[in-house]
Amino acid sequence: MSNQDNPQALVAEAEAAGAALERVRAEIGKAVFGQERVVELTLAAILAGGHVLLVGAPGLAKTKLVEATARVLGLDWARVQFTPDLMPADILGSEVLDQDEAGRRRFRFVKGPIFTQLLMADEINRASPRTQSALLQAMQEHHVTVAGQAYDVPKPFHVLATQNPIEHEGAYPLPEAQLDRFLLQVDVPYPDAEIERRILIETTGLQSAEPQRVLDAASLVRLQQLVRAMPVGEKVLASILQLVRSARPGTSHDSRVNAHVAWGPGPRAGQALMLAVRARALLRGRLAPAVDDVAALARPALVHRMQLSFGARAEGLDIDTLVDALAEKAA
Repeated sequence: MSNQDNPQALVAEAEAAGAALERVRAEIGKAVFGQERVVELTLAAILAGGHVLLVGAPGLAKTKLVEATARVLGLDWARVQFTPDLMPADILGSEVLDQDEAGRRRFRFVKGPIFTQLLMADEINRASPRTQSALLQAMQEHHVTVAGQAYDVPKPFHVLATQNPIEHEGAYPLPEAQLDRFLLQVDVPYPDAEIERRILIETTGLQSAEPQRVLDAASLVRLQQLVRAMPVGEKVLASILQLVRSARPGTSHDSRVNAHVAWGPGPRAGQALMLAVRARALLRGRLAPAVDDVAALARPALVHRMQLSFGARAEGLDIDTLVDALAEKAA
């Protein structure tokens, strides 16, 4: 009998998981100061089995966050700096021609950095659309195809991509299909005055606290299975459905959406919310998600899956404000 069929076992496992995840957050907090919401959303996406798009100005510890997360979760990780001259083979790997002692030649596949458990795609919008699309298959199907041969990526596999929202010169906007592959978009804000003071003091000395490993890959996979086993109440399900459909032109009862949203979130947005609300509840020590979790995750799950029309931007309509209003109605 699985834990899903045994409520008492599920409750015990969820409580143990909550304690472990509290230690995970504390350890990541040793390296990344004052970004509790960013850390929570990133962990929620990973627990949900998804990928994260981190959007923020340079110098806000996005790379430090990925490195600390990999270390604390016990995952192998690799970093790829996306640049305009980066090629798909630089990410996926390539075939090289080998010759054995008998003089026979054959092609051998040399794996690229994508064959890791946590891949940091730094400044992903700096690379050409052709190179960006090299990640699509791995992000959705968990394997890559090179020369007609499929190669599985490790389990678990997560892409944490970063994007600079300020500088657009020499950048290629991510296409809709690529954006939809990211479970959540997480905006990384500037720190407040007190946190920035702490950063100045604690990161410019001779020593700094190093986060310690709390989990390993097998433990993380089990937590991801636990997230999927958590029950979702009818009220939460109805809230998710209403929110996603209200953000979509044609099915929305909001006149602003029908008039000003060029394209809205597909079913994958609802799937993202169904998983992320469970993960957020688990991170907060609860055994089931609430409607508040839906409201808290509305922006991260929807803003990158929607596009305002040119007329909406000309009138000053803001996507974040619109999603907040839709989430309030769905609560």
